[in-house]
Amino acid sequence: MLAPWACDPARSRGRRRPEPPAPTRNPFQRDRDRVIHSTAFRRLVYKTQVFLNHEGDLFRTRLTHSLEVAQLGRSIARALGVHEDLVEAIALAHDLGHTPFGHAGQDALNACLLADDGPWAAEPRGPDEPHGGFEHNLQSLRVVDELEERYPEFDGLNLSFETREGILKHCARANAEWLEAREPAGVGARFLRGESPSLEAQLANVADEIAYNAHDIDDGVRSGLLTLEQLEQVELFDTFRREALAQHPRLTGRRLLYEAIRRMLSAQVYDVIAATRAALSAACVQSVDDVRAQPPLLGFSPAMREASARLKRFLLVNLYRHPQVMETTARARQVVADLYRAYCADPARLPAPRRRAGLSLRRQVADHIAGMTDRYAIREHERLTGQRLFV
Repeated sequence: MLAPWACDPARSRGRRRPEPPAPTRNPFQRDRDRVIHSTAFRRLVYKTQVFLNHEGDLFRTRLTHSLEVAQLGRSIARALGVHEDLVEAIALAHDLGHTPFGHAGQDALNACLLADDGPWAAEPRGPDEPHGGFEHNLQSLRVVDELEERYPEFDGLNLSFETREGILKHCARANAEWLEAREPAGVGARFLRGESPSLEAQLANVADEIAYNAHDIDDGVRSGLLTLEQLEQVELFDTFRREALAQHPRLTGRRLLYEAIRRMLSAQVYDVIAATRAALSAACVQSVDDVRAQPPLLGFSPAMREASARLKRFLLVNLYRHPQVMETTARARQVVADLYRAYCADPARLPAPRRRAGLSLRRQVADHIAGMTDRYAIREHERLTGQRLFV
């Protein structure tokens, strides 16, 4: 049963290109299935979350991260009465535009596009490309709108408005204006109007945060870069470590880690449910339009929000900025920057067919690099430069 504030597939704002309804699936189920069958989704299995794919078989990748986000999202959606299939579709699609090497690759590609000083930089921006720089949320939208090539009638996956809205959780104003010009009152409009997205979109965003905080602890300990002793500094984790030991005094090592993470995840899920129910009640929300007119309503309580923020600060200092991770990050940035310069200097190196009308050369190069997996980027970099930066 859907709550009144849920997105109802029967009232979907539809697809950019109208299609007959599927006989056995609602529009959001159809979106989810199209995402799962896409090429971009399969590539996520070889795209970095924190640790490069070749550093270990059990570290999270963008694919396993997206699956964890979808699982958490569906659990919360069921309790709040919002549409589970829509949450799942957004969660599975939210990282389709991520570059190889995680945020290091994204930052490097953004820097290349913003600080471009090669002779190719004089080429004007094409009418079908975003403004300068690289935004992975916008790139995810471009993947499902334009870059996937699966169907005879249209480019992209032709997803519903509600799924596309959830994918685009951040957007620079210039790019929102560009989207609005191409699609009036479309997915860019809320950034110009100061509106909120659907609760399903808000939920996918919060589930993303819950998932990466938990699994980055797990991967950090597995890698040896974090220890259980270090994690005792983090109240959000240590509360549940001590709780687990109180119930199971002989628990040690990985079983203790897993049990503390499991309890932490449960506490965050229940906190989001309780805090969101209270916010919806206080705002007297009765429809999706009411949701859009309010500041974001779905999220943590103030206490849990602060505890989660402290955990994120701990991970930033002790994991993401660990010297071993930073050394890998530097090499990843070099791979992306070298590939960008090599393709721009000699477009014939781009696999055919890669040239698209309406896009400048540098944006086409950025699209190609963003679609790479880690291992393909490493292999292509070695082929083009003769350098081997990763063993």
